[in-house]
Amino acid sequence: MSTETGQRGSILIEDAVVLSQKAFEGDQYILRVRAARSAARAKPGQFAHLTCDPGLPMRRPLSIMRVDTGAGWMEFLYKVVGTGSRLLSQRREGDTISMLAPIGRPFELRPERRRPLLIGGGVGIPPMVFLAEHLAGLGKTWKPLVLMGSEIPFPFETRPSTLLIDGIPDGVIACMPLLEGWGIPSRLASLKGYAGCFDGFVTDLARAWLKRLDSQVRDEIEVYACGPTPMLRAAAEVAAEFGLPCQVSLEEHMACAVGGCAGCTVLVQTDNGPAMKRVCVDGPVFDAYRVFPPAA
Repeated sequence: MSTETGQRGSILIEDAVVLSQKAFEGDQYILRVRAARSAARAKPGQFAHLTCDPGLPMRRPLSIMRVDTGAGWMEFLYKVVGTGSRLLSQRREGDTISMLAPIGRPFELRPERRRPLLIGGGVGIPPMVFLAEHLAGLGKTWKPLVLMGSEIPFPFETRPSTLLIDGIPDGVIACMPLLEGWGIPSRLASLKGYAGCFDGFVTDLARAWLKRLDSQVRDEIEVYACGPTPMLRAAAEVAAEFGLPCQVSLEEHMACAVGGCAGCTVLVQTDNGPAMKRVCVDGPVFDAYRVFPPAA
């Protein structure tokens, strides 16, 4: 994938209407809004910039988790971490939220890599759900596997999977029912001892699965990851260990989200040498090895 400066293109500003706001353990929320124009253009890996409250001028970036272009809604999963997200959690059905969307470079799919491995950690789960739903709509020639990790309760009711996965360690059977309904296998990881989950980091689960595959199957895999920076670094290391291409969606604090303030810059290795790139415009999706170069 290209790593040169991205083109921001046009970003919509839309008055999104809250359709629902569901609370989950761990101060997590799933927000659904009606925003038909933004939903029609959104792609997996992109995000939105939302006004949390009329009295708070600074917006907050949220990764897009799902869209329904027919019904015209978008869905976001977020965790309360400060004043802005706390105010956002208090918005109710019928409220209007000013929203900039969709923003950023999305994930890229390559036809020769028909077995995408999607790795999501914590609030990095939403882009993986969006990408999984997109892949489900592309037909059975794509064979994704979704691995999710969390150290707080998952924002959905887990249950044992009915979809078998060759190479997954014995006893790791917990899944996300939504993905299961789309025919996409998923498995969960946590250090908290949740039933049916892999006891360890989600990247360790990915490594354990990849080790059990033959080289022919691995040649069809590309890794896609979103989550905290340490998890993304670990995902890049796992991918490099098996010689796999890897795309990561970075999480950074963003003030403007349109490339003007340069407050979300990260060091990226480009074809012309190291350079500071803006996550909101040049990303949030980057080639993992440009951000986390493999050890020599």
